[in-house]
Amino acid sequence: MHDSLLEILRCPYCGTSLSLVENDALLRSGPHVDSGILGCECCAFPIVDGIPVLIADDLTRSAMGSLEEDRADDALIAFLGLDERQAAAFFGLQSTRSPATFLETLAILSYDAEADYLAYRLSDPTYLTSEAVLRALGQERRRFEHRALDVCGGAGHLTRVLSGLRRPLETEETDVESGTVLLDLSFWKLWLAARFTSPGSAPVCCDANHPLPFARNSFSTALLSDAFPYIWHKRLLADELIRLVGPDGLVVMPHLHSAHGENFSAGDTLTPAAHQDLLAPHQPRLFSDGLLLKNLLAHRRVDLSPATSSRDLGDESSFTLVASRDPDVFREYEVPDESGVTGELRVNPLYRVERQGESSILTLTFPTPEYAEEFAECRRYLPDRVTVMADLTSPLTPTLVGTDYAELRRRRVLLDAPRLYC
Repeated sequence: MHDSLLEILRCPYCGTSLSLVENDALLRSGPHVDSGILGCECCAFPIVDGIPVLIADDLTRSAMGSLEEDRADDALIAFLGLDERQAAAFFGLQSTRSPATFLETLAILSYDAEADYLAYRLSDPTYLTSEAVLRALGQERRRFEHRALDVCGGAGHLTRVLSGLRRPLETEETDVESGTVLLDLSFWKLWLAARFTSPGSAPVCCDANHPLPFARNSFSTALLSDAFPYIWHKRLLADELIRLVGPDGLVVMPHLHSAHGENFSAGDTLTPAAHQDLLAPHQPRLFSDGLLLKNLLAHRRVDLSPATSSRDLGDESSFTLVASRDPDVFREYEVPDESGVTGELRVNPLYRVERQGESSILTLTFPTPEYAEEFAECRRYLPDRVTVMADLTSPLTPTLVGTDYAELRRRRVLLDAPRLYC
């Protein structure tokens, strides 16, 4: 945790400021706090492996005891939810000569369908539309010149997009790392984000069913993607988003499940009209996810200009909400293809790569039938089989891939993945 985060952190229970407790648990290097305890006027919270955990329960109380007794690894194991066998595998992976990858670590931390969702997140249809909407909105610098918040952002895939859009003001210090804040209840996902997908962001572990632990008007943009159907206190969270971005801020909520449609893992759904009512003070507009994806694939455009009513969405399964009092937000944007590489150029892990002479044959291979069914729309851009005249098992560069590069990037066969992703 960078100590600049203390400027905006507030206790989710009493609302007062948080400060570092000067005791044996505190371990820091300059402005970076690796472990320690945060105190407010009502209670205390641990910082474990650089991640503040703003939850008051038996686990956090036990973790603070471990930190004070110089047993930081015990606190980390507890928050990662590892048993003895998993802990041995986890620390063994970290101690190998070759750096561990995101996918290798994920295999230890998660065993269910969510692991597949996170592993292949960079090319699923909901990610494509969410990324495109963010990139479109990011074309206006002032929307991202202050802090950005990713609420329930999981392992940080979209947080990485937010961080890429945000360009700090000239007056800001370049070493401040709290410009993009990632919030989630699952500590293990935040740990993955901090190590792999979005290492420049500031992770905060807390429950979005409670007041969010930040000062009023701390952010210019708040993102909440895919998670709102699983929040019970929806009215509270909607009000919190408005509180945190202030009257001039932007709230983006991609892939909201509609009560009128059919959804995998639907959660507690509401109608489009109900979602619109929750954000009414911020003048939200709704957009069909199906139409957003169609326009993106066909025209590389994101159209936020139509005034879509909740009735217009009919029985569509999901939609995107964008809330802002600035009418200039709601227009059509061109989203150019990305050709640069900010991380590492990788073959999409959904593809099996087979060498055949000087060529590489890529075969689309889904991890489970359930994944193939839920994310079937990815077949609109991911080819079942493709042959590339290059050795794609070696370190990749645009030059190595050759004339197919732009098309393979556009169709997500090749990915600009975070470093050490796969």
